[in-house]
Amino acid sequence: MADEQPDGVPGLDVPIGMFEDIEDLKAKVEKLTALIKTLTGVEEGESGEAPADEEETAAGEAAAEDEEWQYPPFILLLDLPGYDDELRALIEWVEGVLVPGYLAEPSAEARWCHLWWEHPVAIARLHAVWLAWQELTDPASCGYTGPSVWHSDHLDPALRELRASTGPFGGCTKGEHQIEHRMPSLVPSAWTQGED
Repeated sequence: MADEQPDGVPGLDVPIGMFEDIEDLKAKVEKLTALIKTLTGVEEGESGEAPADEEETAAGEAAAEDEEWQYPPFILLLDLPGYDDELRALIEWVEGVLVPGYLAEPSAEARWCHLWWEHPVAIARLHAVWLAWQELTDPASCGYTGPSVWHSDHLDPALRELRASTGPFGGCTKGEHQIEHRMPSLVPSAWTQGED
């Protein structure tokens, strides 16, 4: 009998058209594979691996790219004039976005210094917040939850530290500005770049 199945094989009612669909898919895959080989220049029997000289060239190019900054570096590691350019851009963002949008009137519990750029600790924290803002407000790179992550993970903790009575603006009041109270006598060696 033609309808009998061997023992242990379940009976399958597969429509004939499905086999034709599978054969069509196989033919399309073969055509696409041939097209890919043609477009990439891979001949039959080639492994598709780049020759050694191409690998060396690619490695050299990758090393050259590593030497250049791909992302903005931490502001305290920059030399002049890069530091000045980054600080100018940071000031524009803080004064144009952060201050009008997020800072209420300063008080003893929530301090703010109108000369914040004269406080290195404030520059460091605000620059870190700004870098995160640049990344996390772009839906293409972080989706639609990025701004929420930016607020909870970056902005809120930074403002708590900056505006606390023990923060960098601790000695500053509405009418008085002090920077010496938070200035360290020596800059940690990890923050300075060695002489070449």
